[in-house]
Amino acid sequence: MENITSAQNARVKSWAKLQTKKGRQASQTYLLDGWHLVQEAINHDGKLHAVMATAEQLEAHMADVPHGVPIFQITDDIAKKLSDLVTPQGIFAEVTMPSATRDPHFIHDGAWLFLDGIQDPGNVGTMVRTADAAGFAGVVFGEGSVDMYSPKALRAMQGSQFHVQTTTGDLKEWTTAFVDNGINVYGTQLDPEAADLFMVEPQTQFGLIMGNEGQGMDAELAAATSQNLYIPLTGQAESLNVGVAAGIAMFALKAR
Repeated sequence: MENITSAQNARVKSWAKLQTKKGRQASQTYLLDGWHLVQEAINHDGKLHAVMATAEQLEAHMADVPHGVPIFQITDDIAKKLSDLVTPQGIFAEVTMPSATRDPHFIHDGAWLFLDGIQDPGNVGTMVRTADAAGFAGVVFGEGSVDMYSPKALRAMQGSQFHVQTTTGDLKEWTTAFVDNGINVYGTQLDPEAADLFMVEPQTQFGLIMGNEGQGMDAELAAATSQNLYIPLTGQAESLNVGVAAGIAMFALKAR
């Protein structure tokens, strides 16, 4: 175990760069902040490059770190440099980004969530976590969606990225491939031609598209779906937060 005390240390500078998308893309790794997320990576075969923790956190969790993973003791000041939280817990892990990409033409089962330009990391994290809870197979991040490895998105996902498949892709290609394979793809939009979500029979395999917080689904994408759905509102609110709407739709459509 190496003890690092200077925030100017080369390793610390390298880890700090993982707070940015550019830094993550350059290293093909990302940073987990907090014991719960580190533990999820350990328990679900995340590929750990290193674990960094303060003396207090090492005392509490060092025995749980897999043999062979490099461990670094850091100071509270370094922990603050590595975290975007005001009061970080003081334990981190550098983890490899999954390199495998999925070809939608070879997917024939499971429910999949498609994110079309979802820009708020809190919404993204909520939807991935809900997809996990609803028993979805995976989540596809379409063009314009927030980076799934941003610190805020990772905190909101609460480790669910280790439980479901996550990938990026062209949602038009995914939608077309699913439909060609006989798998329904449902869009969500406020449209006179859309159908009531609760009138659709629950299924085990389908795609569900959630559109951008302000603009909704891409028009070409909406035209390519099997059917577009709306959630009937009985109160006076004009719309729902996209994360809430996604949760309702996922649990309504997914057969148990």
